[in-house]
Amino acid sequence: VSRSIHRFEESIAGRPYLFEVAAVDHNRWRAYIVKAPGVPTALMPFYGPTPDEAAGLLRQWLTRAHERAASPATRR
Repeated sequence: VSRSIHRFEESIAGRPYLFEVAAVDHNRWRAYIVKAPGVPTALMPFYGPTPDEAAGLLRQWLTRAHERAASPATRR
């Protein structure tokens, strides 16, 4: 397994994010948010068969989380 790290800089809901994606097995990559390069946060990682797909899953999840947080809660 290669130890190369792919980095993605993203702006989601107006906030900057840095993702790192690392190979964990053949055709299996792990994406996670970092506060500083090489230091992952406690957020669960996202896995995909390519670096782009793993980062895409994390990007989609963050987008949905921000959309949900921005929506007013409906309570009865």
